[in-house]
Amino acid sequence: MQNVINAKTLRTDLAAILERVRKGERFTVIYRSRPVCRLVPVDVSEEIQGTPEEDPLYRAGALGRSSDGLTAADHDASLYGSRR
Repeated sequence: MQNVINAKTLRTDLAAILERVRKGERFTVIYRSRPVCRLVPVDVSEEIQGTPEEDPLYRAGALGRSSDGLTAADHDASLYGSRR
């Protein structure tokens, strides 16, 4: 079943809506009276497989300096989990 919700409802009820999507429901999100996206459950067979080393963003070099005081390794650990 396809449900239609507006962006404000999505913002205010995100956790509940995501739980409903996880259980199989589908939503079309309307923003300014126009459909902008669909929320659909993930098909496990479509999930991306592989290691972080295969991810081009993981392999990318530094683009600048961090303003939060963390190192690139700290950021990698927060994005990809600890590799230790």
